[in-house]
Amino acid sequence: MTIYDISELAGVSASTVSRVINNKPGIREATREKVKALLKEHNYTPDENARGLVNKNTRLIGILLADIRSAHHTDLTYAVEKYLRGKGYCGIILNAGSHAGEMLEAIRILEQRRVDGVLMVGSVFQNEEVENGIREHFANIPVVFANGRFDLPNVYCVLVDECDGVEHCVDLLVKKGKGNAAFIGELDTPSSHEKLKGFKRAMLRCGRSEDSLVILGGEPSRESGYELTRQLLSRHPDIQSVIYSEDLVAAGGMRAFWDAGVRIPDEMAVIGIDNTIYGELSCPRFTSLDNKMTEMASEAARILIDAIEGRQNPRKIMLLSDIVEREST
Repeated sequence: MTIYDISELAGVSASTVSRVINNKPGIREATREKVKALLKEHNYTPDENARGLVNKNTRLIGILLADIRSAHHTDLTYAVEKYLRGKGYCGIILNAGSHAGEMLEAIRILEQRRVDGVLMVGSVFQNEEVENGIREHFANIPVVFANGRFDLPNVYCVLVDECDGVEHCVDLLVKKGKGNAAFIGELDTPSSHEKLKGFKRAMLRCGRSEDSLVILGGEPSRESGYELTRQLLSRHPDIQSVIYSEDLVAAGGMRAFWDAGVRIPDEMAVIGIDNTIYGELSCPRFTSLDNKMTEMASEAARILIDAIEGRQNPRKIMLLSDIVEREST
């Protein structure tokens, strides 16, 4: 059943049916109700592709993630997709990987789909290649960057103050008598730089010298967390606590402490970052810095729809993190 079939049954023009479908004014109420009844009777569904060609919009939103298998990415993608659908938009979710070439390929795919806007999630996208890709492929549509920043006229940024959050984590460990802390995990992303900056700032404030700080870098994985924690125990037996760059890394560390017979929190305090399900499933459950990833992504989705529909928002928004304290501290 097409718009022309409905117009013939109603005895009106196809343009009148189109105005009813799009809730446009200037139509007699009796005509509107007659057309709506026919649309319902024949289960008419508008062709969104055809409407996009006419209206010059697709109501498609591109969502770029490094890896949707990550627990906090899964949670935030659910929240974003649900919000977009409630606003009449459809999300195209792409795993863009962690390498610039893969990211640029994902950008080109979204350009081919003629998306109305793009949401990028994760500081891993904060690199020169992606910034240039936005200039080249997305210059005329709004882009919202969750947990990263670009100084471009069409890009909005929603960030979480992870530097301040990690400082508070160190303060908590000091308060608990576990101030001789180490930092373990990924060190190469802009987000991890902020976390590490907070760790260093707090430790220096507590009287430690920078060259005495224990910092072990590796992959953001459970296996890496396990191995790095084993190295920590053999090389730095005096360490009293560990802040891990991500909950997934902390989960590996918790297993290493268990295998080594280290009692938590009596002998070692542990804090993760992300506040994912890993902290709740661990035994004992471990404390985690809630960096508001789901709230950040939801706010980013709201700002993106506002930008597409012509509403104004600040170019940069900063959210504050919270510590969710559990048994490991």
